[in-house]
This record gives sequence, C-alpha cells and structure tokens, in this order.
Amino acid sequence: MKKLLTPIALFLSIAVVYAAEKGTWTGWISDSKCGANGAKEGHVDCAKKCVKEGAAPVVVIDKKVYTITNPEKATDFLGEKVSVTGTITDDKIEIEKISK
Repeated sequence: MKKLLTPIALFLSIAVVYAAEKGTWTGWISDSKCGANGAKEGHVDCAKKCVKEGAAPVVVIDKKVYTITNPEKATDFLGEKVSVTGTITDDKIEIEKISK
C-alpha cells in the first residue's frame, strides 16, 4: 500500500504546481519593455509607444508581470489600472474579461 501512495502523492503535488488559477484581479496593463515599472498613473503614452514599437502588452498584478496569451483584449487599456478576469497558468494570463 505504501508503494502505491508515494507515486500518487508525488503526482498530486506536481499537479498542484502546474494548476491554473481562475479569478479576478486588479492590476495595470503595461508593456513588456517597461514591465512593473509601467504599473502606475501617467504611463499611457509610453505604453502605447512601446507596444507600437513591438513590445507586448502585459498585466502587472502586485508587482508581478504576466504575459497575456490573448493581447488583443488588452490593447484598449494600455497604461490603465484595470480589473481582469481570466486564468493564470505559470507566468501567463488568458483574459476572459477586462474593465476599468
């Protein structure tokens, strides 16, 4: 019985690490060039410029930067504080809904 419990416990602990977290968070839409430094008021023009020059939109939540898997949902909110509903997996977020 012990031989069976060890692999099961190991599998469950690994599954928890890679589990996706669904929820709603408040954060900033920044750009991949500025990252967490762009999570503040007054960053709108810079974020728009950086994205226009090729940087990707990102979400900054509690100083942690998340890559957006569907960045087209965030382009209207560059440089703004938003409420994001979606799924976080590792360092990536898939946005289901976003609003000011």
